[in-house]
Amino acid sequence: MAVKGKTADGGEQGKRNTMNRLLAAARIEFASKGLAGARVEEIAREAGVTKQLVYHYYGSKEGLFVAVLDESSDNIMSELVNLSVEQLPPPQAMRALLNHFFDQYRFDPFLGSLALEGIRYHDAHQTPRNRFLELAPALIGKLEAILLRGAASGDFRAGINPRLLLASASLVTTGWFTNSYSMSALAGVDTDSEEGMATWREYSADFVLASISLGAGIVNAS
Repeated sequence: MAVKGKTADGGEQGKRNTMNRLLAAARIEFASKGLAGARVEEIAREAGVTKQLVYHYYGSKEGLFVAVLDESSDNIMSELVNLSVEQLPPPQAMRALLNHFFDQYRFDPFLGSLALEGIRYHDAHQTPRNRFLELAPALIGKLEAILLRGAASGDFRAGINPRLLLASASLVTTGWFTNSYSMSALAGVDTDSEEGMATWREYSADFVLASISLGAGIVNAS
């Protein structure tokens, strides 16, 4: 058990391990109960530390919540930025990126709930550090490179705004998880079912690709 800022295994590595346990426990608690309903005592118990140590590291429950959001954003965005698609033809590269958007939520049972809670929090608060915003330019650059290759190869229309495409593509793909009630009712399939997952994963990628393909009748906004 850790007390007064010390960790059981000592040193910086021990501190890092303790913080990792705290973030993992907090992620589940916040995703399950929201910021308002989450309890620091429960997070500390699950992580095997004292409540005082949580406050020592993060200052407050909100501070811990921001750290959880930051870590989640870092993991999500870093995966996307580092996704190896440069060797693929532009349509396949774009589909791989879109599918990865979807799969990050598909294979993480807490991400949809945590994302919704994070949206509510960021709508009402300003945080001094935000890895999502810090890594967004790199992801936009990656998307722009695919679009430029696609325009050169004749697969995509020229002059597509990568920022607007990224914003719309992320909503189309991940909305299956962050707005599951409406999506299930409108699409006519259960968002939690294998059929529903497979249907929307393919359809959402097809939808985005159709909007940027050469000859698509979409008004370009830049």
